[in-house]
Amino acid sequence: MRASHLVLLPILLVAGTACAQDYLSCQLVPGWAQSGPKRQYTAENLYDYKDGAAEGYLSYGFTRMQGIDCKSGGTTLTIDVSEMNDADSAFGMFAANRDPRLPIVRIGMGGQIQPQSALFAKGNHYVEIVVIDPNPNGDHTSELRAFVTAMQERLEGRDTAPEALDWFLKDNLGSTRLVPASVLGLKQLKRGYVATYKQGQAFIVLEASPESAAEVLKELRERFDGASSVPVGDEAFQAKAQYLDGICIFRKGRYLGGYANLPAPQEAASQAAKLAASIP
Repeated sequence: MRASHLVLLPILLVAGTACAQDYLSCQLVPGWAQSGPKRQYTAENLYDYKDGAAEGYLSYGFTRMQGIDCKSGGTTLTIDVSEMNDADSAFGMFAANRDPRLPIVRIGMGGQIQPQSALFAKGNHYVEIVVIDPNPNGDHTSELRAFVTAMQERLEGRDTAPEALDWFLKDNLGSTRLVPASVLGLKQLKRGYVATYKQGQAFIVLEASPESAAEVLKELRERFDGASSVPVGDEAFQAKAQYLDGICIFRKGRYLGGYANLPAPQEAASQAAKLAASIP
């Protein structure tokens, strides 16, 4: 009996691997066949494939990429699936590459489909599909939609956008994105979400603990001459800063947030108070 279990174990492991990889198959949509071998890249050799664009992937916590080319008639779909450190990084990669003029559709955590390309993120996966078509005006929306629908059903992981995005004030909101390092150009703010408005910017950064957040806030306050305390969140300060204009930074628990690039510190503090109130 024990021997039979040992025989079955490798079979189950192979089956599990096959199941985990079935999101990367040309047979997901009828009429398409694989063209050439599958490809795989890691952080060490991504430059061989993405050249100058590799740095952007690495900044968002890229770990590896798997790809495949699918062909139907004279049309080829180049499909690449990147695995990032976590779901927030995958969404951040999508947000950095999406067309800000177009809406985000409900595919995984978010996606976009255009006539000759598609992007979406789910869990720690960031998916890109690019059409290679002799007709530069060809519309492949339906085929792309079929592939992303089939793939996102097979990919594991979170299918909701980061919660922090809902905390930003919606009035005059232009766009939101994950900044992987030095939020607002401040090295103390290592990674966080930034919202750009018609006037000003807001940000939210998650620290490891309230204590570490308090320490970062202290370092930031010491950076700005003339900073003064304001009653926002658990603690906060406002200041007038070069390149950032009126700025207010607050701490609420282990979150740091605030507003910058407003005409006056008082205006930044007023908006920051509204943002702090929206954070649970």
